Amino acid sequence: MADAEDREGSAVRGGHGGVGAPAAPVLQASGLDRTYDGAVPVRALRGVDLTVDGGEVVVVRGRSGSGKTTMLNLLGGLDEPTAGTVRIDGRPLDELDEGDRAVLRRTRMGFIFQSFGLIPMLTARENVEVPLRLARSGVAERRERAEDLLDLVGLADRMAHRPGELSGGEQQRVAIARALANRPGLLLADEPTGQLDSQTGRDVIDLLAGLVRADGIAAVVATHDPALAAVADRVLDLGDGVLSQAVDR
Repeated sequence: MADAEDREGSAVRGGHGGVGAPAAPVLQASGLDRTYDGAVPVRALRGVDLTVDGGEVVVVRGRSGSGKTTMLNLLGGLDEPTAGTVRIDGRPLDELDEGDRAVLRRTRMGFIFQSFGLIPMLTARENVEVPLRLARSGVAERRERAEDLLDLVGLADRMAHRPGELSGGEQQRVAIARALANRPGLLLADEPTGQLDSQTGRDVIDLLAGLVRADGIAAVVATHDPALAAVADRVLDLGDGVLSQAVDR
């Protein structure tokens, strides 16, 4: 029993040290449980522990219904655990009120959703500017940041196009640019290639991994995509709410 616990503990602790590594992990989750009440209570997560350092890509695999989205929502402070704690830069989320959590999400977190989540009536540049508007950045500052990011993701010539005028891969690139707009320390991505063809998905994966490592971001990516697992620093499996070291990549 102790051997199994040791293996699982080492699987979910950050192992991405080296030059420039932060003194403390960006993300640390301990003992996360989430039970949904009902006629038959559903325990979606069971004692999840996870530590992620800056510059590290951690992929979480699991079938639909395994608890991946629930875990991401807890890590991002979008939902509250039934038990356990989440710390961002050492700050426990359960000690923050909703206003402070919202500020933390705007300033230290980036989210990439499977459905892209772009605002249809806004251009690509305006969509990327949304987090900067919420942070009350100046007009010139947010425009420059959005244009720089869209250029970085290869959409310099598509900035004035609305989501309906973009391909699925282009929309996902806009979503990535938007998630990085406020220079987050933590990136949470839910099936970021789930709606893309294999080649576009591979391009998005390479782009995302490169940006995460270049900017020292801690990234947790929930996916079924084996190509994402191939570029990850660690691959973990989530099954029946339990997080463990992946047996294979």
